[in-house]
Amino acid sequence: MPRPPIAVMWFRNDLRLTDNPALASAISWAQAHDGTVLPIYILDDITEKQLGGATRWWLEHSLSALEKAITDKTGTSAANKPGNSLRLFRDKAQNVLSRLCEDHDIGAVFWNRCYDPQSVAHDKALKQHCRDELNLECKSFNSHLLFEPWQVKTGAGTSFKVFSPFWRACLKMPAPDTPQKAPTGVPLSGIAPAHAVALSDLDLSPRPFNWATGFAERFTPGEDAARQQLADFIDDRLNDYANLRDRPDRRVTSELSPHLRFGEISPREIWHAVSHRAEAEPKLQKTAAKFLAELGWREFAHHILFHADDLRSKPLQEQFHHFPWREDDDALKAWQQGKTGYPIVDAGMRELWHTGYMHNRVRMIVGSLLVKHLLLHWQHGLEWFDDTLVDACPAADPFSWQWIGGCGADAAPYFRIFNPVLQGEKFDENGDYVRQWVPELRNLPDSHIHKPWEAPTLMLKGAGITLGETYPEPIVDLKGGRERALEAYQQMKAGNEGAS
Repeated sequence: MPRPPIAVMWFRNDLRLTDNPALASAISWAQAHDGTVLPIYILDDITEKQLGGATRWWLEHSLSALEKAITDKTGTSAANKPGNSLRLFRDKAQNVLSRLCEDHDIGAVFWNRCYDPQSVAHDKALKQHCRDELNLECKSFNSHLLFEPWQVKTGAGTSFKVFSPFWRACLKMPAPDTPQKAPTGVPLSGIAPAHAVALSDLDLSPRPFNWATGFAERFTPGEDAARQQLADFIDDRLNDYANLRDRPDRRVTSELSPHLRFGEISPREIWHAVSHRAEAEPKLQKTAAKFLAELGWREFAHHILFHADDLRSKPLQEQFHHFPWREDDDALKAWQQGKTGYPIVDAGMRELWHTGYMHNRVRMIVGSLLVKHLLLHWQHGLEWFDDTLVDACPAADPFSWQWIGGCGADAAPYFRIFNPVLQGEKFDENGDYVRQWVPELRNLPDSHIHKPWEAPTLMLKGAGITLGETYPEPIVDLKGGRERALEAYQQMKAGNEGAS
């Protein structure tokens, strides 16, 4: 008897069963052709280049959770026992699919889209190869965004460069589709491709050593955890979101960003869940709109990524090609290690290292210190965050660093320079966040927790602090660093005017 045809479901940044259009289409195809589904994940060169140490940790655990979820949908027969429901590969996608077609009766392949230029070009070529050379039915879908980047245009038909009109245009479009329910079952093929590898063979531990020891204290990867995180946010924190979202000392934000990064939950599910709660409780409409606008900010980052030439390497504002950045390895190292002498900066950098996460307000503060007071290139910050953030993604990370550096889309003007002392006093007024992550300062009173260098000698002694020994002196004078940054900005402008 002929073997039943197989539909390949290629998982990428969509590691979930709920509201996964590619998976739903693969199952429908299999049912229509009396066939089966082969779920696969490919760690190819493009994917691996987009992974840092923290995201490697997350991906390993997310793949494990996905494999279990698929197994739970199919029972525990010999063919579908744990370890057999999701096949893993380490190779180029074209090579994997070509060999699968050589060895098995593959009839179709389905995947969800990525939006960085390299993936877009790769997918276009792969789709043509699948259709022309492998004779496969091949379809791709949107599972990662509310709106496709090419759908949202200005009145002139161009892409947006400023967020507010972009988001207004999004809100005028038809609402995002209602999220699809998870399939009741997955008709697995049960085949064992010879070139598949074990999860351990993907070698996804952080490098050069496994420093992600504290991540599990903060996060649990996987679709179930993502959906629980959303429910907890809506039930417990949405009410306070608009008023307290800038407070790192209060757990008010959703912390859904790493789950969105790997597609463990869809933005459509988040959109509809928050919108439905706001409809049921009108008092939440303002804070819900604020939260959904942050989901829109994520959309805008992918919109910019899709239309940009190279968001990682080229400033969107061309004048910044000639910005006079400094090089200072010691200052960069102190910033990375949370030893700048500015407590809220150091708290953020230590939180990042321990948990793989940092509150968004603090990300802006630490970024401003790096690119403005220290005058170090925003790409240094991008590289560090790429490696240490569990939610680092090809869109949000470079987009945000260009924003901080004043050279990106809708960027904060370069001359807008955050004062870390004032920011700390405003958003961590009692010093609870600093005391959690910079314990050597915990005994300082609130009045000096954000500026220990101004504390009287007896106060420092009573708190067990010796500046320069138990806690560093400030790495840069705030006034002097600000003036130097503004001078560099004027120097760039003068240089560009002279070249025109």
